[in-house]
Amino acid sequence: MQKSLRGRVVDDDCLFCQIIAKKRDAETVYEDETIVAFKDRYPHAPVHLLIVPKKHIRSINDLAPEDKDTVAWMFMKAPEIARLMSVDRSGYKLLINVERGAGQVVFHLHLHLTGGWR
Repeated sequence: MQKSLRGRVVDDDCLFCQIIAKKRDAETVYEDETIVAFKDRYPHAPVHLLIVPKKHIRSINDLAPEDKDTVAWMFMKAPEIARLMSVDRSGYKLLINVERGAGQVVFHLHLHLTGGWR
């Protein structure tokens, strides 16, 4: 069920909304008023983080005009988060899966930051 919490839209059934609300554990590496970044539980790289907006947005296909600043912020903060994980100079990838056919498993918009390969 979606509801508004302190100006944010949340979905009680959403895994990432539960992590944001601290109802589920995650290894958080960065957080501010708009996004949270935490380690992927099933990493596909030595460094595999998920950068997640605190507002519940189902996928890129569900973006509204008012979400443009949130999405821009996710990308603007990615280099800083990569620096925190010491992959900013060695290199990293940013990826968003859109819908099940492209690999989206959790239907809450998220940006994968992967790196750390030698």
